[in-house]
Amino acid sequence: MQTTFHFGFIGLGLIGGSLARTLRSVFPDCQITAYDPDTASLSAALEDQILTTACSQVDSSFSSCTHVFLCAPVIINIQYLPLLKNLLPKSCILSDVGSVKTGIHNQIIAHGLEEQFIGGHPMTGSEKSGYSASSDHLLENAYYVITPSRHVAKEKVDAYVSLVKKLSAIPIVLDYEEHDRITSTISHVPHIIASALVNLVRNSDSPDEKMRAMAAGGFKDITRIASSSSLMWQQICLSNSAPIEQTLDAYIASLQNMKQAVHDKNKEAILHFFQEARDYRDSIPDRSYGPIRPNFVLYCDLIDEAGGIAALATILASNHISIKNIGILHNREFEEGVLQIEFYDADALEQSKKLLTKYHYTIYSRD
Repeated sequence: MQTTFHFGFIGLGLIGGSLARTLRSVFPDCQITAYDPDTASLSAALEDQILTTACSQVDSSFSSCTHVFLCAPVIINIQYLPLLKNLLPKSCILSDVGSVKTGIHNQIIAHGLEEQFIGGHPMTGSEKSGYSASSDHLLENAYYVITPSRHVAKEKVDAYVSLVKKLSAIPIVLDYEEHDRITSTISHVPHIIASALVNLVRNSDSPDEKMRAMAAGGFKDITRIASSSSLMWQQICLSNSAPIEQTLDAYIASLQNMKQAVHDKNKEAILHFFQEARDYRDSIPDRSYGPIRPNFVLYCDLIDEAGGIAALATILASNHISIKNIGILHNREFEEGVLQIEFYDADALEQSKKLLTKYHYTIYSRD
């Protein structure tokens, strides 16, 4: 496998920044050149020693790259193709990280770049956005979908698959149109649903905002992804409109069926609806991450006494376990435990369960 790399990035947000961090970690001697209109992101990446070169525009600094990653919003990525066609050597692999593939593949064909384009979609993310939210382990154990152009050499695809494996991600090679059908169902429409639920509560709330005050527990959990970048999701909906529309039609039909079952008080249909969902959801493996990043959360019973939270936090800190977020649940309709603790990764979660159980705390977690 190639050992000398010069990676180029156009866009250095959450995914671009995380990919750059991971590449720096895996290939410490590589060169990384980046352009982003947000100069603060470039400055931060230079300070973090992730970048070797920060550019004020896409120019000849990219002409010696072995790989270039398009990490801007999906529609904006396409705008760089005419410029890159004249900048990049034929040996350079051009890729992207967008969650919609058909549009860019069509433009790659139109610009005659098929022999060097290998589409990519790291199926991971966060409700946060921007370089400041990036990390060198965001891709770990995440599916990384690879959508090669139809005229790119097999040797280049095999090398790209090997590169993705080096990043501790799980490569899956798909046709780009199949990719867009899949992601419309498991990623794009769920984000629309989450935002619709949040807007439903907002529009239904009373002037004193009782719903807002009580919206916690299960509601906040299932709508967490509604905090993602609004611009990114606007562009995804515009870029993958046909598959999203088809998936929404199917979802609306299922809601209408459930509405009818509730109206008819059809207890068999209602029970079947929830049983089927429960059984299928429980069959989904947890071995790797999909497009919606999981929360690493446990719930803990805690006596209401002075210093209770501080004592628990001290136990975790003294064992070098970092807490991402901590808070008291006032609405526990769908949760057990009074204290919710969120961690950065699965290892910290598992260590904390064992440690707090050892100290006789009652711990709950949700699969």
